[in-house]
Amino acid sequence: MLLRRVARDISLSRTFIQVFSTQKSYLPHISFFESRRRTFHTTFAIHRMAKPSGNRLNWQITEELIKSSTEELIQKSKHIYDSIGKVTSDEASFETVIKPLMAVDREYAVERNNIDFVQHVFEDKTLRDASSAADKRLSEFDVEISMRQDVFQSIVDFEKKGLDGLTAEQKRYVERQIKIGKRNGLHLSKEVQDKIKEIQKKMSGLSIDFNKNLNEENTVLEFTVEELAGLPDNFIKGLDKTEEGKCKLTLKYPHYFPSMKKCMNPQTRERLENAFNSRCIVENTKILEELVQLRHEKAQILGYKTHAEFVLDMRMAKTPEAVEKFLTELAVKLEPLKQADLANFLKYKQEECEKHGYTFDGKVNMWDYRYYMTVVEEQQYAVDQNVLKEYFPMNVVTKGLLDIYQELLSLDFEQVEGAEVWHKDVSMYSVKDKATKALMGYFYLDLFPREGKYGHAACFGLQPGCLAGDGSRQVAVAAMVANFTKPEPGQESLLTHDEVETFFHEFGHVMHQICSQAETAFFSGTNVERDFVEAPSQMLENWCWEKEPLRRMSAHFQDGRPIPSEILNKLMASRMANAGVFNARQILLGTFDQTIHTREKVDTAKVFSELSERLLGFPSTPGTNMPASFGHLAGGYDAQYYGYMWSEVYCMDMFASRFKKEGVMSSTTGQDYRRCILHPGGSLDASKMLVNFLGREPQQEAFLISKGLHVDSNL
Repeated sequence: MLLRRVARDISLSRTFIQVFSTQKSYLPHISFFESRRRTFHTTFAIHRMAKPSGNRLNWQITEELIKSSTEELIQKSKHIYDSIGKVTSDEASFETVIKPLMAVDREYAVERNNIDFVQHVFEDKTLRDASSAADKRLSEFDVEISMRQDVFQSIVDFEKKGLDGLTAEQKRYVERQIKIGKRNGLHLSKEVQDKIKEIQKKMSGLSIDFNKNLNEENTVLEFTVEELAGLPDNFIKGLDKTEEGKCKLTLKYPHYFPSMKKCMNPQTRERLENAFNSRCIVENTKILEELVQLRHEKAQILGYKTHAEFVLDMRMAKTPEAVEKFLTELAVKLEPLKQADLANFLKYKQEECEKHGYTFDGKVNMWDYRYYMTVVEEQQYAVDQNVLKEYFPMNVVTKGLLDIYQELLSLDFEQVEGAEVWHKDVSMYSVKDKATKALMGYFYLDLFPREGKYGHAACFGLQPGCLAGDGSRQVAVAAMVANFTKPEPGQESLLTHDEVETFFHEFGHVMHQICSQAETAFFSGTNVERDFVEAPSQMLENWCWEKEPLRRMSAHFQDGRPIPSEILNKLMASRMANAGVFNARQILLGTFDQTIHTREKVDTAKVFSELSERLLGFPSTPGTNMPASFGHLAGGYDAQYYGYMWSEVYCMDMFASRFKKEGVMSSTTGQDYRRCILHPGGSLDASKMLVNFLGREPQQEAFLISKGLHVDSNL
């Protein structure tokens, strides 16, 4: 998942603040901003160690520093917007309007991300709370700036004079600002603008609360060892115990998913699933349903029928009808595969219930499907997940992954020893171009769970790679945050193959951030159409299913022996296992997202359960509401979750037509990929980038084949 700031269409010059970045180029009337920037970073550097070149971020943070820096950032940014808003139509020029807007993009994002990121990763709850409060304060400021009609008018005045002499990216920037301004209602009456501003402030605060609730969730369930039958001994030994000897299971990923996949006791799985899909159910259900109403209200004010129509107007799909057609047609094609999967699950369930004395209820439940997906992999493909993970120790996977990315993209990574980080588990690396040795940026790896940390896996863009005001290049900085099992004394961190895929995927977002060479912060890194943004990372997941890369990132944790060919072949063959149910669930999530965002009001639990029964084949567990913990819907993916499957069309086409044919470790193809797909950031339409890389328009055949469907392919 790529985390983006929620107020995606809010800011004139910050539509795509991604948990990301910003830039520099100053005029005399911006001297205040430049001097204030120096003051801000001098303050932030009080306890700073020698910092790697170009990395402006600082992690020696206090509660008071967060508060004072937030207010300072608001004041200096407001000063620039005030200056732009005062420009008369005669004075409107690139130097007086566009250049300072690009500058405030660059500067604001770096400094804001430094403050905002704290709530997701710091151990100290006081600092997390201060960061969350600052996020709310800055989000309110975002809304204020997004509704600056005077700034919008200055952009329009400049655009009317013509865009001759601008680069293609600068022209795109101006055109995008005008379109966003209209999407914020700045061409409408002040009364309407005030209403939109009020709605956007409410939505911003609600979204922050939704995700804060999830991050702070800390439920612990207790089970006897017998109740955890089927789970490996080393997993059970690694669990905290009560005084009575019971095992403590949290709802964090390293506990929940292994348990749901391997615990044979259905009562245990039921308790876990019920708790997992009831996380934050009271507070977040209310928040999500209020967000749906507010989004719909805003869309209608702006002349759109629904929020989905409003959002998709700026995506590759363009319309809700196109998304509905895509998801519906795919569901129909996958229905036979799904039914076959469910029949398989029931067969194995009946056999297991008879063997172990459990009651067979004749149906697949929400707490069953992950377990029986694992059973299918083990029974039909002979892939034992417990044995398989012995070949994926964290240190081996990490080294192999980094080596593969370096070779494929012609880069050099080097760990920065003694780097200033926010936690002892975090490591930092520099990235250089292999040929020129030019510094491109830095990335952090924060891979293990801890109290209060962001609970999923995501890439956070922290400093955008873009041009500075003097024409030099500001390097990119990004962080990969995950929750893999932490190694303990005498206990290795062993990854499941799913986790290896997640690692590859999220690190692909990191590389998109680092390799982008856009001129502006606005188009830097992953600031592409939302329904394309996952494609580059999804494509790189394919390396987790190819023999050579798998060998390079695996070795037995005890003696380093290579993964046997027999296990490797079985793993690769299992890629099509459970394709019907797995993809039906993705269709369910995308359809749910579209459904609620084409309505004015919604009962999220009721809609989700009904859609689950129709599309997945079984309803949600009564009393639960998975959408209350569906962070995407309050994290910038609203009406856009379909993009995961939509972008797979492009990712599979890129892989099958170039890398699979030319070599999965071909650095030549990798350099083409870096140049055509990663290098532009969002400075080109995704459709243009794809044609540049593929040499033709994208095709759907490889995508359908990847789903287990038979098609005539010319690939």
